Amino acid sequence: MNPNDLNTSKYTDMPNDPLFPFGFGLSYTHFRYGDLQISDTILGKNGSVRVRATVTNTGDRFGEEVVQLYMRDVAASVTRPVKELKGFRKIGLDPGISEEVVFSLAKEDLYYYGADGSWGVDPGIIRVWIGPNAAEGLETSFMIE
Repeated sequence: MNPNDLNTSKYTDMPNDPLFPFGFGLSYTHFRYGDLQISDTILGKNGSVRVRATVTNTGDRFGEEVVQLYMRDVAASVTRPVKELKGFRKIGLDPGISEEVVFSLAKEDLYYYGADGSWGVDPGIIRVWIGPNAAEGLETSFMIE
């Protein structure tokens, strides 16, 4: 991208990224996300997928964190959001304590209206993230049959 080219996707004097990503929040401590796991790599007709991660308070005081689950349908037949919030959970942790946070996604949770007005989902790859906001997080994926 050439910053002198006025037809690029950025302001002429600064980047066009938001100052804070969606879901951003401040805390008096720090959290680390790790050990991302997914229950199945293929989501069948009537199944569900459980996505889990471990959140650890690495700071020196109690803190609360809003753990967020985002997804992207890579193979959709219509344009879908780049990241779509599908769940969140607020947890409180003392220093040095970890908690496993689990989200469940059923096939119906992924449905959208297609170009022909039908309600459903296309087979293909679904990417998922668990993190503190829309710009950060651990990523994994699964397939829809």
